Amino acid sequence: MSAPDDLERAVEATLFAAEKPMTAEQLSAHLQGAEVREALENLRQHYEGRGIHLVQRGKTWHFETAPDLAHLLRREREDVRRLSRAATEVLAIVAYHEPVSRAEIEAIRGVQTAKGTLDVLMEAGWVRVAGRREVPGRPVIYATTPDFLVHFGLASRKELPGIDELRAAGLLDPVDDEMIEAALGGEPDDETDQDEPESEADLDPGLADEDESA
Repeated sequence: MSAPDDLERAVEATLFAAEKPMTAEQLSAHLQGAEVREALENLRQHYEGRGIHLVQRGKTWHFETAPDLAHLLRREREDVRRLSRAATEVLAIVAYHEPVSRAEIEAIRGVQTAKGTLDVLMEAGWVRVAGRREVPGRPVIYATTPDFLVHFGLASRKELPGIDELRAAGLLDPVDDEMIEAALGGEPDDETDQDEPESEADLDPGLADEDESA
């Protein structure tokens, strides 16, 4: 692997055959300690504008279909399931405030959070237990996962949209605005209610239209 082209081809082949995204460190270890970062960047530029792209999501790299061609590869039969409004709110709060405890989530939302809501997000692979807060009671704290970044097409959490971007994209309605402002750092309501328990694992990333008691 003395020539740069040989290293780039080796990195390309390794990522193509990999069962899951790989970090630069994992690629380097697989290729006998070779420095792969320049090769990754060269490959990323090489695949720009092509039918597949080499992308970095968080710390991992993988090939994915160009966004404008994704419709060509969709299965004719899709099982589309939606996030409930409560799950959408909780996911937004975890993404913007992680690591965050259940009590902190409830303080931002102004409502109690059903246990099933977090279970749905963890089953989807988008939220994980990130340890415990070093305070009395040592509550469990939650954070997003690398799969969250991959699913939503984010290189890092720095790419999360702000409320103005969400509103401009038509992803908010007047009912959503107040909660999203709180999730992004505003003040929560004083109102205290409780979610209905989640009844199914709804997993579509779009904002749900269903009514929740939230």
